[in-house]
Amino acid sequence: MLHNLYNALENKYTEMVDIRRYLHQHPEVSFKEYKTAEYIANYYKNLGVEVRTNVGGNGVVAKIHGNKPGPTVALRADFDALPIQDEKDVPYKSTVPGVMHACGHDGHTSTLLVLAKTLHEMKDQLAGNVVLIHQHAEEFAPGGAIAMIEDGCLEGVDVIFGTHLWATTPTGSIEYRVGPIMAAADRFEIKVQGSGGHGAHPHTTKDAIVIGSQLVMNLQQIVSRRVDPIESAVVTLGSFVAENPFNVIADSAKLEGTVRTFSEDVRSQIETEIERIVKGTCIASDCSYTYAYHRGYPAVVNHKEQTDFLVEVAENVPGVVQVIETAPQMGGEDFAYYLQHVPGSFFFTGAMPVNESKAYPHHHPKFDIDEKAMLIAAKTLGTATLKYLSIEKSKEAKV
Repeated sequence: MLHNLYNALENKYTEMVDIRRYLHQHPEVSFKEYKTAEYIANYYKNLGVEVRTNVGGNGVVAKIHGNKPGPTVALRADFDALPIQDEKDVPYKSTVPGVMHACGHDGHTSTLLVLAKTLHEMKDQLAGNVVLIHQHAEEFAPGGAIAMIEDGCLEGVDVIFGTHLWATTPTGSIEYRVGPIMAAADRFEIKVQGSGGHGAHPHTTKDAIVIGSQLVMNLQQIVSRRVDPIESAVVTLGSFVAENPFNVIADSAKLEGTVRTFSEDVRSQIETEIERIVKGTCIASDCSYTYAYHRGYPAVVNHKEQTDFLVEVAENVPGVVQVIETAPQMGGEDFAYYLQHVPGSFFFTGAMPVNESKAYPHHHPKFDIDEKAMLIAAKTLGTATLKYLSIEKSKEAKV
């Protein structure tokens, strides 16, 4: 059966590329992926596959029913783009000003669509079912996963697998990790309210820029001096706005940043520590403040049994050169929510362009992937699906 799967996917590789390039040319940002969702739904309708639309928003869920009873495997791909101008010089460059697929979600979608088509053609041989979860809004919290779960996308699902095409890792690599593989991703906002005035008379003011600058430095002590060095954490200030004429002392300043953690205890600790430092700094400067902490996605925590299974599967997939354990990534992913409800594993599929000088990081205006990685991802997810269904069926037979 695996041999048939691989041959069928290889024969459909051109279709996979065509779909990816079409989506790349027609990107839509989070929560506004209406045409993309329609495209996905129509693909399944044309195949005659059961499909449900508007799942938790713009989500699309399809289901392939095997000819024999068995467990249900879910596979997930996200399909939203980013508000970034595409600066690549390629024929499939984004046609939408200021919007592009800068993270590979177009590749995720085309991979899953063509894999689904192939599995649908093999449905008479399947002992179980396959649920295809096409998720909207991964890039912008609260994300689409949690809403799709609430709308029933995991009902009856026994296990879930997902992959992320990784443009900075060589094609042919599969990277995995048991336990936390991606971090919780939170956001915070601080507004310092001082008292502005003329640049020539600083003694009559409470300079919001100076106070904000103190905060930038003081907040760096959280990870270095408050968090257990055995734990991993990031506190990054990404925005500091206090725009004024050159001779005016700022009345207020706004700072925004992100926190990345793996431990829920450390996550809560940092949320409290930020406010403690903000409060103390502002009291010392005799000014007021507002502070808001927004919890984003939790950490992606892979289940051991399913990850071990995936590793064993991946090692024998054609095109896979190496299967290696990766260090945890500080990026966030709302695949985390699925893993809180059902066992499964999320892994990275290397997709570095052949010309390594063009291996731009994710979210870069010139981001691109080696499209051959989609075929490897499809084969790996497909193999995991078929083997899981056959193994569980064998267990039932023995009982």
